[in-house]
Amino acid sequence: MLSFLPATLTGCLSFLFYVINTIFWAVPIVIGSLLKALIPVKPWQKLMSYILDAMANSWVAINTLNQKLFIGTKIDVDGLSGLKLNDWYLVISNHQSWVDILVLQRVLLGKIPFLKFFLKKELIYVPIIGIAWWALDFPFMKRYSQSFLKKNPHLIGSDIATTRKACEKFKNKPVSVMNFIEGTRFTQAKHEKQKSPFQHLLRPKAGGIAYVLDAMGEHLTKVVNVTIYYPKGIPTFWQFVSGQVDDIEVNIETFEINEQMSGDYFNDKAFKQSFQQWLNQLWHDKDAQLALMTDQSNK
Repeated sequence: MLSFLPATLTGCLSFLFYVINTIFWAVPIVIGSLLKALIPVKPWQKLMSYILDAMANSWVAINTLNQKLFIGTKIDVDGLSGLKLNDWYLVISNHQSWVDILVLQRVLLGKIPFLKFFLKKELIYVPIIGIAWWALDFPFMKRYSQSFLKKNPHLIGSDIATTRKACEKFKNKPVSVMNFIEGTRFTQAKHEKQKSPFQHLLRPKAGGIAYVLDAMGEHLTKVVNVTIYYPKGIPTFWQFVSGQVDDIEVNIETFEINEQMSGDYFNDKAFKQSFQQWLNQLWHDKDAQLALMTDQSNK
């Protein structure tokens, strides 16, 4: 609606809107997290988890309103049918820009449970945000390096056990866990350094997604495989908030988590090889999808 404004003014106003909206919702989320922590009764904490998720969804909804008000970016989405708010999902996506997170939150809002990321356990001590992440039931994981485990073999498997325990809360409460399999944002320099066999993607990191699937166990039932394409090139956050991104295309594929995806990746060599082959094929298919989107955009 206000996309006629100069890009610099649009960006400043839009960014200010994001800041105000974040502060507005951060306060009740932190207060809610304290109320949740102070009353260690499971029914109460479960109720507060739903209330806090509703606040987080409201934050995303107003961010989406911000985008529609100031920048008018058109997002074409294919594949949303069949998604439900009362199911358990692992969401994976290619990663090119911080804008990806805003796009994912916007297109999946109201379609699946609020997106949550696996976080390092140390991040729970980040002032205010750490307790907000805890309040929103973001799963915290504790990972040990291979060198540390060699010196402390009694801790082998404890990182998975700790994370699985943290995910127990998802048994009765639907959740969407987000994972960027490439582990970092795509750049041409990274692509060349990796000698990636894919045209539009970096190499997928099988260990990360295998860790999530192992830790979450039976709590996840479906994979939401998202492919994000920017027809006019990968944008920066500033380019997005200042209205310089006209179109974004999103393709979504949903499939069940099956036996081929479930196993002991870190101790079963046969399963590890099979899992890597499955993930590489999935990434080849995603690369082909991006190539098709590129061809159609150039016509």
